[in-house]
Amino acid sequence: MNMQKWQQDSEYMSHVSDLLEREEVQKLDDYIQHVYSTRLEHSISVSYYSFCIARKYGMDARATARAGLLHDLFYHDWRVTKFAEGTHAYMHPRIACANAEKLTVLSELEKDIIIKHMWLATIALPKYKESFVVTFVDKYCACEEVIVPLKQKTAKFFRSRWESIKYSFNA
Repeated sequence: MNMQKWQQDSEYMSHVSDLLEREEVQKLDDYIQHVYSTRLEHSISVSYYSFCIARKYGMDARATARAGLLHDLFYHDWRVTKFAEGTHAYMHPRIACANAEKLTVLSELEKDIIIKHMWLATIALPKYKESFVVTFVDKYCACEEVIVPLKQKTAKFFRSRWESIKYSFNA
């Protein structure tokens, strides 16, 4: 995502700058989320896109931005760590919510957004329209973070192969 755009949005920054300054949030940059992105990059994308939608449609943009930023606030590799209590899809939103509550006071809306953002992979149905927004933006961002770089990598590979084939015919 174009970082300048979210950083230059003064309304967005007024809602999340205190969280972005926290070491606990910055530490998310140490974890790969969806192959080609860090957990921090993913969280900012989810937060900002969700904020833009919430603002456009008169929803609670502040809560959406903050909960979107905190929705994946956990510090383990989800591909490796397993839980006896349930799947990653079930556990990590609860861990993220508990971690978020250590940083800031969460409203019921923000808790619902964080805990239920894995709906469709879990049966925890979101209660608020903002929760649905973050849920679907999260899925969109996850796909974009994997598919776009993979498409670019694949195109580069085939261009390279095509060039070598063309070169062999011209030699």
